[in-house]
Amino acid sequence: MAIAKAPELTVDHLVVGGGVVGLSIASALAARWPEKTTYLVERNKSFGEETSSRNSEVIHAGLYYPVDSLKTRLCLRGRELMYQRCQEQSIPHKQTKKLVVGADFSKGYLEKLQSHCDELGPLAPPTRLITGQEARELEPNLSDNIAWALLSERTGIVSSHELMASLERDLLEADNAEIVYDTKLVRVDPNEPDRSAVNSKRGGDGSQDGWIVQTVTSESSSSSSDADALLAKVVINTSGLNAPIVLNSLLSDLGGTQEDAIPMWHSKGNYASYKGKGATGIQHLIYPCPDTRNKGTHAHTSLGTHLTLDLDGNIRFGPDTEWISPPTSEKDAVDFWKRALVVDDSRIETMYDSITEYLPNIDKAGLAPDYAGIRPKLIGPDTKAFMDFQFLWHNSTGLAGQKLWQRAPGLPAPSTSCISKAKESVDKAEGGAMISLLGIESPGLTSSLAIGEMVREMIAKHFYNEHPTRQASSNKGARNEDHAHRLDAWA
Repeated sequence: MAIAKAPELTVDHLVVGGGVVGLSIASALAARWPEKTTYLVERNKSFGEETSSRNSEVIHAGLYYPVDSLKTRLCLRGRELMYQRCQEQSIPHKQTKKLVVGADFSKGYLEKLQSHCDELGPLAPPTRLITGQEARELEPNLSDNIAWALLSERTGIVSSHELMASLERDLLEADNAEIVYDTKLVRVDPNEPDRSAVNSKRGGDGSQDGWIVQTVTSESSSSSSDADALLAKVVINTSGLNAPIVLNSLLSDLGGTQEDAIPMWHSKGNYASYKGKGATGIQHLIYPCPDTRNKGTHAHTSLGTHLTLDLDGNIRFGPDTEWISPPTSEKDAVDFWKRALVVDDSRIETMYDSITEYLPNIDKAGLAPDYAGIRPKLIGPDTKAFMDFQFLWHNSTGLAGQKLWQRAPGLPAPSTSCISKAKESVDKAEGGAMISLLGIESPGLTSSLAIGEMVREMIAKHFYNEHPTRQASSNKGARNEDHAHRLDAWA
């Protein structure tokens, strides 16, 4: 680990992680506060090289999650923001609709799913329960065993690359924002200056409150002497698969032990491409129902090996669910998952068995290993329960008196259907703020723009004490002159 260093410059907002969620948050902050500086650091050479680029690229309608969960709230809002942005900025997308299909036993499940959707308020996804015959009129390749289907009208697909590229352009074109690629965070420390100092420049006025963040650019430079240090007033940890590592590094400051650390579970989803018979002319996404005969539960761990389409109409199946475990050494755990990104041929057999339950005439020889993605999980395979998105907040002042699982202010209490250790919310913002986003998996892509919106309003209200409806000042695009000469040098 790098040794403590004095900061060389100060920024207002530092976003760690350049996936779709980090880009969305940085874009929202830069647009809202053009007079403040917003930085995004990403350890890869480009945006979205990890979870954000290895998923189904589905715009989820918001069918599955508990009514009072953040996943539902952010998916519904994010879905509409996604379609709006795609239309306004000509981002490739298509509202394909989706069929959730099942045999005779599935009717009760699908009726409950439709009833659940009806409870979701003004943004409730429109659905229609149809018979298997009606489903086959839409998709003739479906099995004769399909007796019922729920048609989701608002489901679609999007080019995740073009979406992220549009968010990157927002930041590149803003005078108050910077993106620094190929740069990894190596250390973060609370900076809590002596407020009794007579000279306010020493921090008595709060100007030095925040987090001292050290970063190293390029893999060739890894020694502590190569690290750059900056003071960030607000740090937003959106580093995805490694987000728990950032927060766990503060365990000793929080008075915790390694036993208190936030767990890291990784769920690998394998995808297969398909060329062949039995799936020609498919227009809808097709998702199988969970087998509710197995105790009638749906653990939200996977939506089954479903059929998705890309924007050229090509078919792919997946993801399945394959749990992988990190090494015991935290240092080795950082990128261990990269070794698992190859789809093993042995997965095709299991996927084929699952697919033929609803598309019986596909040819196994037409299935080919495609790509794999890794989901960040906060609970393991033995926990059959729902885990919501987690937004934790920590103040740089008085860190020793805070809890590791400390819910961000302004959020509702955890869903009654959710397992969460974040029972308590931080009372108020003191000093600098760190917001950590954990377990941002599906429907993270769909929710990304709503997450950016929510984090922006959270910071406005609870850090800047501003009214949530505050409009950006008229000097949009003006650089923060206090740091202008240092921003470009650091980048």
